[in-house]
Amino acid sequence: MRLDKFVAQSLQLPRSAARTLITKGRVTVDGQVCKKADTALTGAEMVAAEGKPLTCQQFVYIMLNKPKGVVSASTDRRDRTVVDLLEGAYPRRELFPAGRLDKTSTGFVLLTDDGAFAHAILSPRRHVPKTYRVELDTPVTPAMVTAFAQGVTLADGQAMKPADLIPDPENPLAATVVLHQGVYHQIKRMFGVLDAGVNELHRQAIGGLALDPALAPGQWRPITEEELARLAPGLAPGGQNA
Repeated sequence: MRLDKFVAQSLQLPRSAARTLITKGRVTVDGQVCKKADTALTGAEMVAAEGKPLTCQQFVYIMLNKPKGVVSASTDRRDRTVVDLLEGAYPRRELFPAGRLDKTSTGFVLLTDDGAFAHAILSPRRHVPKTYRVELDTPVTPAMVTAFAQGVTLADGQAMKPADLIPDPENPLAATVVLHQGVYHQIKRMFGVLDAGVNELHRQAIGGLALDPALAPGQWRPITEEELARLAPGLAPGGQNA
């Protein structure tokens, strides 16, 4: 990584401002003043700006509890987006949602700028499960459970992979759904074939990582390295996945 990019990301500055710091001699590399913005870093160097040690996270990973009425997008002309909920916390990052939730759905959305990692967890080859809680307009039946386990065929003829449908023993209208693929409006379309409407849809977990119950709708926090490992075991963040 170039020195100016490292400084810009560490301090959340425009690249031009980072270059100014460097050319004015306010940045050191391994204790020595470095005025060359294009200096290549290996990652082992100790970089400081005005005497303050800098660290640079290559990529950002955010857990967000999406509320209703917010769209799963980076930008939108009409509606507030999941990235808008960060309120400018990462101004130099091009964050995007890794996977979508409908505007009326709620729950766990992963925001990141690591395109390779996002692609990996969404890839059909990886089978990273997504867990949801649903509330229907009609009771969950054994026939629905069987249909999900066998794989529902949508109205357009598209065959879905087998999924788990676990009825809530305390609420006949509610259930947990575990999907192993991602198709547009998949859960609503699957229940639609079974003559059931979805009134509420809430994503509870991605892979082995559950939404933090301390996050109220609209709140977010960074995901730790340990949590990333639980989210997708066997996948490495940072673009290291084939």
